[in-house]
Amino acid sequence: MPDKGPLSGIRVIDFGRYIAAPYCGMLLADMGADVIRVDRREGSEDRYLAPITEDGEGSGFLSLNRNKRSLTLDPAKRESAEVIQRLGKRADVVLANLPIDVLRKMRLDYDSLRAVKPDIILARISAFGPDGPYANRVGFDMVAQAMSGAMALTGFPGTPMRALIPFEDYGTALHTAFGVMVALYHRQRTGEGQIVDGSLLATGITFAQGLLAERAVIGVERKQKGNASFYAAPADAYQAQDGWIVVSVVGEEMFARWARLVGREDFIADPRFATDLLRADHSDIITAAMNAWLKIRTSTQAIAELETARIPAGPVLNLDQVMADPQVKARKLLQSFEYPGAPSPVPLATIPVQLSVTPGEIRRRAPTLGEHTDEILKEIGYSEQEITELRKGEVV
Repeated sequence: MPDKGPLSGIRVIDFGRYIAAPYCGMLLADMGADVIRVDRREGSEDRYLAPITEDGEGSGFLSLNRNKRSLTLDPAKRESAEVIQRLGKRADVVLANLPIDVLRKMRLDYDSLRAVKPDIILARISAFGPDGPYANRVGFDMVAQAMSGAMALTGFPGTPMRALIPFEDYGTALHTAFGVMVALYHRQRTGEGQIVDGSLLATGITFAQGLLAERAVIGVERKQKGNASFYAAPADAYQAQDGWIVVSVVGEEMFARWARLVGREDFIADPRFATDLLRADHSDIITAAMNAWLKIRTSTQAIAELETARIPAGPVLNLDQVMADPQVKARKLLQSFEYPGAPSPVPLATIPVQLSVTPGEIRRRAPTLGEHTDEILKEIGYSEQEITELRKGEVV
């Protein structure tokens, strides 16, 4: 299936694993780049996490590797060096989240790549970055959450709590994809390639910068508060008759509207609630008023009244409710695809950012292991006989 889209003609060689690098590659593939995922011959680790197919492919893999082609390769075989060199020579971007020493061993370091393709862009993703005292350490999203301060402030007082959604991984992927786009734009103007470096810790520090600045400048020491905001109230999860909802009020005008809605106009002139920070400091009183108001309302009734007052609110949905949500359906935020061995179609999130003239699209499901190996090898100059020999030698 020919690729199309604003990045049509851009080829990315994806040595990524798990979430950050594969999601970065997926974003580029969604916009038309030809992204070739290089898999181990037996299948890479991330292919088999949270299995949902007969062959054990995982839900995350099927989500993050759509629109890609799969080439299998054993980098331990001598002949693989020639395959990698040919791939690099025809690539615009090489994407990898491998340790620096492994990149050098596989000749995927920047100097080796630009020796065969002078304008190559190397996008590297790591836990801590390529220099500094932690350069050789490995790490996942949870480690970055812990070391950026996020875990210490998440959850209710007591045990540090990670966020279930791996935002350090996804954020790093977004940062790196942005960097790749800037590098492509720079190359278009100058003909010069470069290195794009993304790291989970850098993402974590970036996302925590407001909290870090507050601590450094005025010495505030925040503690875990569950779902409650540090900076405003009401801003928490609250229980209605039939389920939980979230409400988030910021600013004096919105607070006044909320106070009138819940029958507590006396709060408006109360000096304890004069600012967002003061309201956060007295959130126990505000929470009691919110709970009293919700006690005689269903979540649907409460959200309708809150919306009429133009106060941000929403239900806490389970996964089945998310997939059945009318807004999700109206905007077609999920699209289902058949996958070999999956007992039912696999729902994938559609393109998260919509462009009016050059929209991306899901053109193909995630590849089965090595599905496009012969096709790709022919594109980089291997003959049928040479491919047969590579297979006999268990190189691919």
